[in-house]
Amino acid sequence: MQSSRPKTAATTGEQLLFLTDDQLRQGIELMFFAYRGFTADPDRILEDYAYGRAHHRALHFINRRPGLTVNELLDILGVTKQSLNRVLRQLVEDGLVESSVGRQDRRQRNLTLTEKGQALEAELSTTQRARMRRAYSNAGAQAVQGFREVLEQIIDPERRGQIERLLETKR
Repeated sequence: MQSSRPKTAATTGEQLLFLTDDQLRQGIELMFFAYRGFTADPDRILEDYAYGRAHHRALHFINRRPGLTVNELLDILGVTKQSLNRVLRQLVEDGLVESSVGRQDRRQRNLTLTEKGQALEAELSTTQRARMRRAYSNAGAQAVQGFREVLEQIIDPERRGQIERLLETKR
C-alpha cells in the first residue's frame, strides 16, 4: 500500500532536492513524531520495570553483540561511563545482564543477556519490528531504500564507518 498523500509539486523527486526551510522543519517534526511512535510501545513495557530508554538501548546492543565489552557499549551509545554504569548495575542486579571477566584482557567486562534479559529484549524489539515492518510495507521498496539513505546521511560522517560495521556484525 502506498502513501495516501497525493504527489504534489513539493513532493516529487526533483522538487525534494530544493526544500524550503518550512519543508525541512516539517521533516524535523515528522522525525520527532515518528520517534515518539517508535518508542511508545517499548516505553509502556519498560514502565513495568521502572526502566527507561537507556536500559532499552543497552539491552538492544548487548543482544545484537553478545560478549560486547563495557567500553564498546560506551562507544556505541555515546554516553558517559557514570550514566552507563548506573544502567548496567540495575540490569545486572535484576538478572537481565551478565557481566564476566574479559577473555583476552581480564580488566575488560564482557556483557551478555541472561534468558530473562533475552525475553525482555525480544518483547521490546517485537513491537518495534512490527511497527517498522508495517511502515516499510506501506511505503514500498523505493521509499525504504530512500529512508535508509537519508538516515545514513544524518549520521555524523566520522561515525558512519563504525555504524556500518556495527550493523553488519552480529557476534
